[in-house]
Amino acid sequence: MSSAPPSRDRMPFSATRRVSLALVVLAAFCLLLGDFEISTHDPWQELGRLALGLVRPDFGAVDALGEALLRTVAFAFVGVGVGAAAGLLLALGFHRLWVRTGCAFIRAIHELFWALIFLQSFGLHPLTGVLAIAIPYAGIFAKVYAEILDETDPSPGRALPRGTGRLSALLYARISQAWPHLVSYTAYRLECGLRSSAVLGFVGMPTLGFHLASHFAQGHYAAVGALLLLFYALIASLRLWVRPRLLPFYLLAAPFCLGTGLPILWSNVSRFFTRDIVPAPLRNGEGLEGLGPWLGDLLLHQALPGIWNTLLLSQIALVLTGLLAMALFPLISHHFTGRHLTGRLGGGLGHGVLVVLRSTPEYLLAFILLQLWGPSMLPAVVALALHNGGIIAHLVGRRSNEIVLRPDAPRGLDRYTYEVAPRVYGPFLALLFYRWEIIMRETAILGILGIATLGFYVDSAIQEIRFDRALVLILITAALNIGVDILARRLRGYLRLRHTINRQSC
Repeated sequence: MSSAPPSRDRMPFSATRRVSLALVVLAAFCLLLGDFEISTHDPWQELGRLALGLVRPDFGAVDALGEALLRTVAFAFVGVGVGAAAGLLLALGFHRLWVRTGCAFIRAIHELFWALIFLQSFGLHPLTGVLAIAIPYAGIFAKVYAEILDETDPSPGRALPRGTGRLSALLYARISQAWPHLVSYTAYRLECGLRSSAVLGFVGMPTLGFHLASHFAQGHYAAVGALLLLFYALIASLRLWVRPRLLPFYLLAAPFCLGTGLPILWSNVSRFFTRDIVPAPLRNGEGLEGLGPWLGDLLLHQALPGIWNTLLLSQIALVLTGLLAMALFPLISHHFTGRHLTGRLGGGLGHGVLVVLRSTPEYLLAFILLQLWGPSMLPAVVALALHNGGIIAHLVGRRSNEIVLRPDAPRGLDRYTYEVAPRVYGPFLALLFYRWEIIMRETAILGILGIATLGFYVDSAIQEIRFDRALVLILITAALNIGVDILARRLRGYLRLRHTINRQSC
């Protein structure tokens, strides 16, 4: 008697197990090759000083605190506003290959890389910060807006009178349906914009990150604690002060709160785009014959080591992110916290922990941990895992609350192992793959802090005024991110996980 063929619902489980095991084994191998030592004299003392600064913050120690907060909010509103408007226009043509390719390219380059590029052209001008946020966000908005519009019901469009214009059909048949989802995602992206705006301070823009880096370098942990608490309060209270009726006022007022900065020297802008980023052999008249050795030296001594370390670090961070997310999602799942008073208090505390983790930018976390532990891959891995693990745990925890358990379901560890975790593992894995490209992008940018990923070589080339080398390395970074995104999408398709994506994982 021949055995029955494997059922279709068992095939994804077997494939999911194989893929998960392969990722863990690969991360374990990478762990053996990385540098994860703590080199500071007394890291626990420094960590204690930081914790004391959070408990006893000194808001008066920060000069121009209100101005820094205002600039952080202003850059976020203008950058996200411009990015959303451009993204909506691009979404209308997202069915075209060149539009999709262009959007994939611009969103694959991190905001800090864009800031470093525009700093060479515009200097410390508000335009640098606005463009650094708006350009990659336009690519992200275009992709998500296009997905939202494609999911609308086509029936209202077919019911419109004959001869209705394309713009009218778009407004009344598609955008009107998608409007709540468009608004919801834009609001989420504004929170991301606040994080990006704060991080721009680390490259000189007058936001909260600038003051944070300055006070951390001086060991003023009370001021650092004040800045961190203010940033968390800003994110946590977003829904209280960002009201739909106030948005027009914010958008109109924000450009006037960016400051003036140094005047733009348009001759420097022209020189940067027509000469500085041209490969040195072509600029010096050596022609194509000199381009090969120049490019080979760049690839051998900078690009390949940077790619290796970026892949190594991101793979470890990906698996650690997954482990943390699966460990932390019960903090906000009512299947574990319960519905009684003590459980609600515990759930509220768990929600607060996840808010802090997902609200703190990876770059900021890595910067803090580098000061505490010294230069190695460890601060970067922990920072990436904490931030991304907090985001995924939050989304998986909310998903788990939709599960209905039978009355005699086990409790404690058995409930987690046999009832809840297996049911949320598919959505969890989809979210993890969806953030893979984001983890890779953040891994590359953390090189600016001194970790030898691609960002380290980009920053070094800029410091040496070799903008042609920096641009090639940035393009390699973008290509690497696009490649990882393609791989993740194919794995999601292979494991049939596409329907479980939550857009707030973007």
